[in-house]
Amino acid sequence: MIRVLIADDQALMRAGFRALLDAEDHLDVVGEATDGTSAVHLARCLRPDVVLMDVQMPGLDGIEATRRIAADPDLATIRVLILTNYGLDSYVFAALRAGASGFLLKDADPADLLHAVTVVARGDALLAPTVTRTLISEFVAGPPPPVPTAGRDVLTAREQEIVELVARGLTNDEIAARMVISPLTAKTHVNRAMTKLYCRDRAQLVVWAYESGLITPRRR
Repeated sequence: MIRVLIADDQALMRAGFRALLDAEDHLDVVGEATDGTSAVHLARCLRPDVVLMDVQMPGLDGIEATRRIAADPDLATIRVLILTNYGLDSYVFAALRAGASGFLLKDADPADLLHAVTVVARGDALLAPTVTRTLISEFVAGPPPPVPTAGRDVLTAREQEIVELVARGLTNDEIAARMVISPLTAKTHVNRAMTKLYCRDRAQLVVWAYESGLITPRRR
């Protein structure tokens, strides 16, 4: 059973999400939050597996609420799935940097939402290749950090290559095919890289790859 907390300031949206999720046998909506502050509070009280987090809410917004949840060691098992009305805006990268495991447009198909919750709950990041190759590249296309993120030296050459492929949006199966290794070996390399870099999931690994300068975003 996947326990879900819904955080959205619109009652109609919350009702719609609840009806969709509660109709699934393996999903259980354990609570609803109307703003970022209550989302953080309920996350600490209810300990859901996934928080569906709206971005624009009164008071504490979804980005800061995500940051507080991700920064709390006691909430390390909680995954945040950002919900947004916008496909190309600065919230996306900010959400990933804050600790979100992925994001989903509010006008996505119901099946996509159900799939997203399941993917994020099992510890994977909802970063489809099309998302990574377009949105992530767009929002980190500014000047690189003045001081590259520390940590590149802890990765082997093979691990750096693996991380670069993750940042370019390849799945473990695609990485395995590209490098002529087994999917299990690819997954092992990804997990080792995340452990060495203290990344909680693939989303954070993508952020690290760009901020460290391991991969350079495309310019328009």
